[in-house]
Amino acid sequence: MTANPLDRFRLDGKIVVITGASSGLGVGFARAAAAVGASLVLAARREDRLDALAEELRDAGAPVVTKRTDVSVQADCEALATAAVEKFGRIDVLINNAGMGPAGVALREDPKVFRQVVDVNLNGTYWMARACAPHMPEGSSIVNLSSVHGHAASRYPQAHYAASKAGVLGLTRDLAQQWSGRKGIRVNALCPGYFASEMTMSDGGDLLQEMVAGNAILTRFGEQHELDTAMLFLASPASSYMTGQSLIVDGGLSATV
Repeated sequence: MTANPLDRFRLDGKIVVITGASSGLGVGFARAAAAVGASLVLAARREDRLDALAEELRDAGAPVVTKRTDVSVQADCEALATAAVEKFGRIDVLINNAGMGPAGVALREDPKVFRQVVDVNLNGTYWMARACAPHMPEGSSIVNLSSVHGHAASRYPQAHYAASKAGVLGLTRDLAQQWSGRKGIRVNALCPGYFASEMTMSDGGDLLQEMVAGNAILTRFGEQHELDTAMLFLASPASSYMTGQSLIVDGGLSATV
């Protein structure tokens, strides 16, 4: 009898580390991973929100631990990996979701902001991957959150964000080359367009929605579940023959650039 292909999307018994899990896409990713059987290690800077999410998921039956983490700090990333291994013995999946993306005109923005965005979005992705990889067995998966703006120019001034997310794509390819064949760790990038989140629905959210309506083929923001399934594809055995790649989920926004 042929196995059910949907079973390959499950994460039963897998240990999944998710950064940036206190809000936005990270909350949805945690709920989705728990729904398909994962044990979770949730990380972010806002401990109160992490604790609330952990309580919700534990009530639903998922094993969850939390760890306050600033991914721009290498020692925090190493401490997170250590906490995951001390609790569960290994790491099977890393979802490098922590990120930030303020708008800013290049000639007027504070250089400190550029450094901060790169530190979180790019350097943090590297520090987390480096911290987790030694504890990941063959068949593990790293999913790095890049962006459609790693591939295509934004309609808004975001040089720091675009540069950091394009850097994530280069990092993804190189880590895949280093680790997939030799260590059996697949490394791919997930590239969202605009999804309703704390970041996109803050000041300027109406303008963003108008821009998406006028430029994306599907003319709307994405919904969390439409990105969750893409994340699960990359994280799970469903994508076992895929590494060093980027998966764009943007409602056709990049197709019109």
